[in-house]
Amino acid sequence: MSLIQLDIKGISYSQTRSGAYALVLNEVGGERTLPIVIGAFEAQSIAIALEKEITPPRPLTHDLFKTFANIYQIKIKQVIIHKLIDGIFYSSLICERDKVEEIIDSRTSDAIALAVRFDAPIFTYENILEKAGIDMQNDEILGEEPFEEEEEEFIEELFTELENLTTPFEKLSLEELQKQLEEAIENEDYELAARLRDEIDKRKK
Repeated sequence: MSLIQLDIKGISYSQTRSGAYALVLNEVGGERTLPIVIGAFEAQSIAIALEKEITPPRPLTHDLFKTFANIYQIKIKQVIIHKLIDGIFYSSLICERDKVEEIIDSRTSDAIALAVRFDAPIFTYENILEKAGIDMQNDEILGEEPFEEEEEEFIEELFTELENLTTPFEKLSLEELQKQLEEAIENEDYELAARLRDEIDKRKK
């Protein structure tokens, strides 16, 4: 299956979901967007890298990784968002050193934070865009200006769309919830892990 290139449209903050950010990716040459919920630290790291003119007084984790990679002549050639399971995106870093390529598993938010720093292209597959992509004709939805009321409503709709991609907890057995909790912790998706833990605790009461 051919790869589809994405670029970063913007990062938005949910007005009703505390600490929730949406990283919105655009289909290059197309109308679809791919919104991905990310944490506050990752949102800050991506935003700083995009700004270019802002330099933190101390290097962020992703800046440290890039410095380390540069010293040892490791280059990130591209990022591929290759899988979507229960609303969680899985990504890979395609790296190269001495003309030898390696594929490294990564959280999507970390992968994109690094892609911005390495000027690496971001790709995904058609089946992921078909499943999670949203058609957006209005290019002004995510601009540099502060969000108007209509734009904020659109962002909330993005979060609702993302929530609909996940498996409703009430349909899962306690064993299935426990398995998803373990997977969420393994994938370092602590926001999902917290929600799963709350559901498990509620069932046990």
